[in-house]
Amino acid sequence: MDKLVFFKDEINQLLARYGVKFGIYKNNEFHEQLFPFDPIPRVIGHEEFQELEKGLIQRVNALNRFLLDIYTEQKIVKEGVVPEEFIFASPGFLAECQSIVPPQNIFAHIAGIDLVKGKDGIWYVLEDNLRVPSGASYPMIARDLCRRASPNTFRENGVEDNRDYGALLRKVMDDVNTGGINVVFTPGRYNAAFFEHSYLAEKTGSTLAFPNDLEVDGDYLYYKTYSGMKRRVGAIYRRISDDFLDPMAFREDSLIGIPHLMEVYRKGNIALINSPGNGIADDKGIYYFVPEMIRYYLGEEPILHNAPTYLPFFEKDRNYVLENFDNLVIKDVAEAGGYGVVFGNKLNDEEKRKMKEKIRSESRRFIAQEVIDFQDMKIMDGDSVVERKADLRVFVLSGKETKVWKSGLTRFTRNPDSFVVNSSQGGGFKDTWILSQ
Repeated sequence: MDKLVFFKDEINQLLARYGVKFGIYKNNEFHEQLFPFDPIPRVIGHEEFQELEKGLIQRVNALNRFLLDIYTEQKIVKEGVVPEEFIFASPGFLAECQSIVPPQNIFAHIAGIDLVKGKDGIWYVLEDNLRVPSGASYPMIARDLCRRASPNTFRENGVEDNRDYGALLRKVMDDVNTGGINVVFTPGRYNAAFFEHSYLAEKTGSTLAFPNDLEVDGDYLYYKTYSGMKRRVGAIYRRISDDFLDPMAFREDSLIGIPHLMEVYRKGNIALINSPGNGIADDKGIYYFVPEMIRYYLGEEPILHNAPTYLPFFEKDRNYVLENFDNLVIKDVAEAGGYGVVFGNKLNDEEKRKMKEKIRSESRRFIAQEVIDFQDMKIMDGDSVVERKADLRVFVLSGKETKVWKSGLTRFTRNPDSFVVNSSQGGGFKDTWILSQ
């Protein structure tokens, strides 16, 4: 590990050289920035990860069952487990996906589950990301560079090898493929995670396709080669949001979507990874109900903990939020990437008044959570070692089996006063070591 600290600057220079950056498109401007790597790894013991693994598989299996139910029979709503207002009022619910059952009944092929470890030693799930979760490529390439710098470090410390992510993802794509090639579909160079698109296409042996490379002909999707030939596509790992996926079904002004793609999908002739409409399952309001989903669909008690959460939609919870405002963090369910997060004790009196009024008048729009005092992690700040807040995104892949990648993306804040660790908020990342025994 000492060698990795010594090579910190060289590793970051190589990451920049290889284009390992994070892009942010905001206010009609695109800004690309380095995603700083810290060489001090997060270390998770073998037995601890085994318990995490069980909980993550349980959670993702329940979420997949929920998505299948919501777009077909909607039993969980009819039986009053989840109020219908939380389904049909959610921007993540897509009526266009109603009655579509994807190959193998899998909606969330790749789930990015964000966790923090409290100072009480308990792991808490903060978010379920089931639409287009990104970030797996960063620990993959960082580990590769670290292995070059200090090849014996990982063997000597008994660290699980994380080079199998490409094979795991390829297996998922093959499991749901309806006949044809596998494609990673990118909207282009100016997407925030373009590096990852091209990297994962290489690691899975898939074709990297841009919008003009793909077209629907009859009942199938085809990739157009440079020679003019067309090859049928059986599975498409799409790195583009639902709204822009098909201008005939969603946004008419989308120039990066594939016209009539949803027709092919509805006919069962293409696997879309992840499925459109998954946003209903990672709605921050729906998060509140996941423990009950596990009980409802699986008949099991949840292994992992949600952060203590309150829904202002319910009068009892709303009163609690208003009375305990200073002790809570308020989240706008429509926001992501660390945006729309408000700590009650950070607002002045007028800001508090306005926020409380919004909570009263737009109660479905917000959730409130107890502020978890999660563990600090050591990071390098120049030549010094300091402690900062960090979370963990673990990747769960669902094909014919549900598997957890024995690695993950640990993100940290560089601000000593911040609990927000998102890369879009200027944070960095570090490797996650899962010990093999």
